Amino acid sequence: MLDANLKDQLKAYLENVREPIELVAAYDDSKKSQELKELLEEIEPLSDRIALRTEDDPDVRRPSFAINRVNSDIGVRFAGIPMGHEFTSLVLALLQVGGHPSKASQEVIEQIQSLDGDFEFETFFSLSCQNCPDVVQALNLLSILNPKIKHTSIDGALFQDEVERKEIMAVPAVFLNGEPWGQGRMTLEEIVAKLDSNAGAKEAEKINQKDPFEVLVIGGGPAGSSAAIYAARKGIRTGIAAERFGGQVADTMGIENLISVPYTEGPKLVAAMEQHVKEYDVDIMNMQRAEKLIPASQTGGYHEIRLENGASLKARSLVLSTGARWRQLGVPGEEEYRNKGVAYCPHCDGPLFKGKRVAVIGGGNSGVEAAIDLAGIVGHVTLLEFADDMKADDVLQKKLRSLKNVEILTSAQTTEVTGEGGKVNGLTYKDRNTGENHHVALEGVFVQIGLVPNTEWLKGDIELSQHGEIIVDERGETSIPGVFAAGDATTVPYKQIVISMGEGSKAALSAFDFLIRNEVPEGEEEAAA
Repeated sequence: MLDANLKDQLKAYLENVREPIELVAAYDDSKKSQELKELLEEIEPLSDRIALRTEDDPDVRRPSFAINRVNSDIGVRFAGIPMGHEFTSLVLALLQVGGHPSKASQEVIEQIQSLDGDFEFETFFSLSCQNCPDVVQALNLLSILNPKIKHTSIDGALFQDEVERKEIMAVPAVFLNGEPWGQGRMTLEEIVAKLDSNAGAKEAEKINQKDPFEVLVIGGGPAGSSAAIYAARKGIRTGIAAERFGGQVADTMGIENLISVPYTEGPKLVAAMEQHVKEYDVDIMNMQRAEKLIPASQTGGYHEIRLENGASLKARSLVLSTGARWRQLGVPGEEEYRNKGVAYCPHCDGPLFKGKRVAVIGGGNSGVEAAIDLAGIVGHVTLLEFADDMKADDVLQKKLRSLKNVEILTSAQTTEVTGEGGKVNGLTYKDRNTGENHHVALEGVFVQIGLVPNTEWLKGDIELSQHGEIIVDERGETSIPGVFAAGDATTVPYKQIVISMGEGSKAALSAFDFLIRNEVPEGEEEAAA
């Protein structure tokens, strides 16, 4: 299972294990059990603080294994073989169960340890899901830090009967005490906040005590990260408030066009961006959703950002970089069957549709790439494009047309997602050339039709385009003096990571130039205090 190089790396990591741990394995007669047995038998000799034995309990899932700290009730369980994206989760679990400290902040650790109640979590993941490890690792850490919390991670592809019984059609899917609890990517802080009913009020109180910023960045994607770094390098008081650090990049699989980086993946890039921002004196406020912009009453004065939790932040200049989100079809059945067959991430949810029939809506690069990826997993892919021709790059179209289990429908307007028994059973589309309606029987619909800017909260306060994008000039300045914008939320064409990074740095430099050219109006300092 592990090559020599990976074994050497893992052995070096396992030198950090402080407490003896035990791998408790549950096998059956399947091929996957044999693979798991091989993996665990390769791990055991890498540290003299690791022991391996088989599970006696007949009721546990098989194949699965627990990682337990000896003579304690601390441990986690994996049902399946945590390779692929989940190999890091396995390594962290071995280290943390073995007493190696987490990198989580002391504040979050204390918050986890103070949670009261009995929590038994189950997380269903797929090995190709880039968002799943964040959730698996966060819940593993909770179970390691608080003995009242238990966590089992389950590979949905190996436990299809359970997936179908629980009607899981998107991952990560989190269950708490047997009931659905969470869906999609969640950070450690988000999970803790959801469990701690007082978290929002405590965070709002803390934010309200902050002094005004000179530059406040709203949004933590590539544009926001770049803006924060460039502002902080000028030595001015900089803050960044983000609903989710990393933004849409965290949901991106392969990235091959970031100059000087031939290949990376979204979660890795997000982690690198956050680490880079932390190299500077930037006040990072994660999980903060902006709700209202109150412009300064005078040029050079303090703008106010009101947050959803009731807190407010003030700053002399702003960089708005709230990004965009996947555009929805807006047809009957889409919302009803979201996560019940309607999906937006083919990498995350594709394995749940192994051998089944799916549709991809959209013939741009994203749609065609999704169809190509899915064709290697599912039984059949139907791609529907509204226009007369697909807009994807020729090389992608050529690859798609070479696949035998793919059908391409152009001039096809999706009009309804249909379902029965709580999950998708097909879709209806209109042939735009003939006006005829057709129904396609299938089990999954993957929507890939572009982006919508996250700017609804700015309507009426700042000038937006007819598409809802923030209108900016060549310096990134908006219709409000001292307020700048960058990234996918703006009118700048070509929504690309590298462009967002450049626009973020430009907006921050423009904000700095604004600050040095405009003094604080008399009386504003006292009013902002």
